[in-house]
Amino acid sequence: MKKHKLHVGAFLIFLLPALAPAAEWKVDPNHSSASFAVRHMMVSIVHGTFSGLAGTVDFDPGDLKTAKANLTIDAATVDTRNERRDNDLKSPNFFDVQKFPTITFVSKRVVPQSNGKFQLVGDMTMHGVTKEVTWQVEGPLPAVKDAKGGLHSGATATTRINRKDFGLMWNRALEGGGVTVADDVDLTVEVELLQSKTT
Repeated sequence: MKKHKLHVGAFLIFLLPALAPAAEWKVDPNHSSASFAVRHMMVSIVHGTFSGLAGTVDFDPGDLKTAKANLTIDAATVDTRNERRDNDLKSPNFFDVQKFPTITFVSKRVVPQSNGKFQLVGDMTMHGVTKEVTWQVEGPLPAVKDAKGGLHSGATATTRINRKDFGLMWNRALEGGGVTVADDVDLTVEVELLQSKTT
């Protein structure tokens, strides 16, 4: 009987992570950002960030297949460290922030990968156009307590999109061949998450 009890106990310990309640985590905007990288004039890569990132992520550390994310970016917070270029990006040439003030992502499903990584598939809406996008996610990291007992976690997600799929069509041909702005854009979202409640 003792041997049987030990086996049952070990089995329950193994199951505990899977039985842990799912939790809602809020994005900490002060320690989170979204960024992009796009090739300029076929020779250099321009980097930009959005500081206005908000939203929630729901996940159970024992079953990431149920993870969900709902994120919003304030398009007007774009920053490439060049005021003239930032104003152009906010204009109807690109994001048209007066008409389309936010960029959003709502997840639909999770695709597990090896080495603890997974893909998060969902709908991204930018410039008034919604397209399905697949993000490669690293995390969420093991939770850490702050001085007040709050739980923090974090994750990084990356993807590549074609900007023309979202109606960002502006470009200018170069005299020697090629274009001013490449079509492919690499996106990165880095979030610090603060647990708000269990579900």
